[in-house]
Amino acid sequence: MHVPDGFIDAPTSAAAGVIAAGAVAVSLRGARRELDERTAPLAGLVAAFIFAVQMLNFPVAAGTSGHLLGGALAAILVGPYTGVLCVSVVLLMQGILFADGGLTALGVNVIDMALTTTVVAYAVFRGLVKVLPRTRRSVTVASFAAAVLSVPAAACVFTLIYAIGGTTDVSIGKVATAMIGVHVLIGIGEAVITALTVGAVIAVRPDLVHGARGLRQRLKLRVGDDLVDVPDTAPGPAAARTGRVSRRAVWAGGLVASLVLAGFVSFYASADPDGLEKVAHDKGIDRTAKEHASADSPLADYGVRNITDARLSGGLAGVIGVGVTVVAGTGVFWAVRRRRDADASPASLDTSAAEKV
Repeated sequence: MHVPDGFIDAPTSAAAGVIAAGAVAVSLRGARRELDERTAPLAGLVAAFIFAVQMLNFPVAAGTSGHLLGGALAAILVGPYTGVLCVSVVLLMQGILFADGGLTALGVNVIDMALTTTVVAYAVFRGLVKVLPRTRRSVTVASFAAAVLSVPAAACVFTLIYAIGGTTDVSIGKVATAMIGVHVLIGIGEAVITALTVGAVIAVRPDLVHGARGLRQRLKLRVGDDLVDVPDTAPGPAAARTGRVSRRAVWAGGLVASLVLAGFVSFYASADPDGLEKVAHDKGIDRTAKEHASADSPLADYGVRNITDARLSGGLAGVIGVGVTVVAGTGVFWAVRRRRDADASPASLDTSAAEKV
């Protein structure tokens, strides 16, 4: 789904860039409400994990592969605003360092892969958890359904953008049919990865999953004619009450998993073109593609320049990508959290009160 330079004309790409910048700005503001001392480190890890899993193309049809988009996973784990930022960080790292996704098309890719998937997935997810029983299994089921629908939604948005600013005269009907058809299949793979990951985190630390907050209903005690919450008096650290492992262990385990996936498992990923590449080639859309501005990057095409061993080159590039993404993502999210803390500090509150007076 990474749109390269040349598929979309300059005016449409510029307009998409403005819209994407606005979406990121809104997400930065909204993420202040979602990020705290528990979720800020997790958000950086989620971005790195999405980067790693996107290297794992899986076959979906004859000669076609797919990979995780990640919007549903990010939105459910860390919240919709933070989710948009997670995928945007991944897209930025991929475009600059790995020549994956055009730079002039970055706004298109943010709208398509970050904004659309996150908004659609989270809307579906919230709608389902309201009607399903309040259980962990319901969260996993809702995660699966949300991820399934988010991928063809992104295909629809790409088709709409291409109808507005496509640089070839290919029939939009043919593009829509091909894109939506193959991305329905890719959506199933996305859903499996998303549900398994969300389920794994819920199993050990449900309190770290944004979409599972409020899942456990507090015990009620009747006092007179009223029902009041029973206070949580369980002894021991918070990790002992909310999960079997500490936040640090979850973070370390997630980072190790990301490094293994990107550094080793990615070598066995499908070499077939992904959904967009296949459709673009079959329909002639790719004849207007332009060479990537970062084509000379030392990490272009997910390999390290001057390392001839394909396994070592690809694995090392994946490890570097995970490292850079987790550092960049964590830096962004800690900065957002600090801004939130600054806004909520007593000094700022006193200043606000004085201004009102």
